[in-house]
Amino acid sequence: MRYLLALDQGTSSSRSIVFDRDGRTVAVAQRELRQIYPQPGWVEHDPLEIWNDQLATACEALAKAGLTARDIEAIGITNQRETTVLWNRATGEPLHRAIVWQDRRSEDLCVRLRTDGLTDLVREKTGLVIDAYFSGTKLRWLLDHVPHARELAERGELAFGTVDTWLMWKLTGGRVHVTDVSNASRTMLFDVRANRWDEQLLTALDIPASLLPEVRPSSCHFADTDADLLGASLPIGGVAGDQQAALFGQACFGAGMAKNTYGTGCFLLMHTGEAFKISQNGLVTTSAAQRDSTPLFAMEGSVFVGGAVVQWLRDGLKAIEGSAHVQALAETVPDAGGVMMVPAFTGLGAPYWNAKARGTLTGLTRGTTVAHIARAALESIAYQSAALLQAMSRDVVATGGRPVAELRVDGGASVNDLLMQFQADLLGIPVVRPAVTETTALGVAYLAGLSCGLYADESELSSLWQADRTFMPTMPRTQADVLMQRWEHAVRQTVAL
Repeated sequence: MRYLLALDQGTSSSRSIVFDRDGRTVAVAQRELRQIYPQPGWVEHDPLEIWNDQLATACEALAKAGLTARDIEAIGITNQRETTVLWNRATGEPLHRAIVWQDRRSEDLCVRLRTDGLTDLVREKTGLVIDAYFSGTKLRWLLDHVPHARELAERGELAFGTVDTWLMWKLTGGRVHVTDVSNASRTMLFDVRANRWDEQLLTALDIPASLLPEVRPSSCHFADTDADLLGASLPIGGVAGDQQAALFGQACFGAGMAKNTYGTGCFLLMHTGEAFKISQNGLVTTSAAQRDSTPLFAMEGSVFVGGAVVQWLRDGLKAIEGSAHVQALAETVPDAGGVMMVPAFTGLGAPYWNAKARGTLTGLTRGTTVAHIARAALESIAYQSAALLQAMSRDVVATGGRPVAELRVDGGASVNDLLMQFQADLLGIPVVRPAVTETTALGVAYLAGLSCGLYADESELSSLWQADRTFMPTMPRTQADVLMQRWEHAVRQTVAL
């Protein structure tokens, strides 16, 4: 049997998963990642903690599988995408904590960029909107606020990277400073149609080009790891941002196929093939995982707070002892009792793009219980995702295409049957959960397997994909439409505050 090792560095945890050739999970190791909140709207991680935890879980996963590094064909790396790390090339030491994708500290810079008339340029070059979500403004903040950072950067002594780049730097002892197209496309500095860093955007954000990693396809031989880390030198053969990796792991290789990942946030992606399409309904265009130099694209909508709302119920409200308990609590009531939660803890992402919005609970009465709030929290994940798919359908229909016929789902919250059924009811289309829900890690394992010849092509991977359960809509469309109208009303109340 031949095996692949996936390093899955996410927002809330660092995990490593060993897969066999058929895409079956052999062993998993995971460590929860500490969240640092220096002030409201700011979110940080410790880059060294990320590295140490990721390496430790890789060793643990191999041990659990009863394997050594010599049993592994290749490594794949997937990561929280826009999280930004800046470090010294000579020492390998970070200059600052990593600024997490949820962080909003660079919003003032975004306002200035919009005021300066750069909205259309950014959209045409990158497919993105100007928002603090993306890496470019986070990097600019570091250069402007960390003592001596700009001076060191101008001398070529610093390196920037998203988490994939940071991990590859550490895995190779600083020999390799690279990323893949899917992660580069999330920086707001990358021309996605030309597949290269854009000088005009670098100038607009005042970022030295010497900071940037080399960009390669998502499936290729990136580098070999240092032998002393895992017991043998292993090829890194696949790299992709978490959402593009999940799209690949869901075997969504053709235009019109879509998936939604229910993690800390929710991320709905629809593959558009080689067609670069600009949304008119609040979505962004991003690079899909690529095997060669041919640009491939996806339309994407991002929800900033998805599964994180369950963490808030656990850690903030102390309403549940563990995340796994939320479904049981929510099922003690038949519905949310008129309660609507808009979990805009760090602003609203697509399709609303309101950085200053903050979370609200509406519809409260004397009869409201913690169970109603738990159910409203779960339902908020489905409402936000439904709003994304509705926006996506409007874009598709406007260009002569057909709306998405089914939605493939994955991520931690996709195991919640109550949530998945409510999602299908709101959307009015089948929601399909695969046999392997760890599709983010599986996607980069597949990319690594393609690069080392373990798989022939995407058609072979499509044959490995299997459904676990299909949730069919049962709610009348009139009722679903009323619920979505109530959701949009709750959003309007939120942004009016």
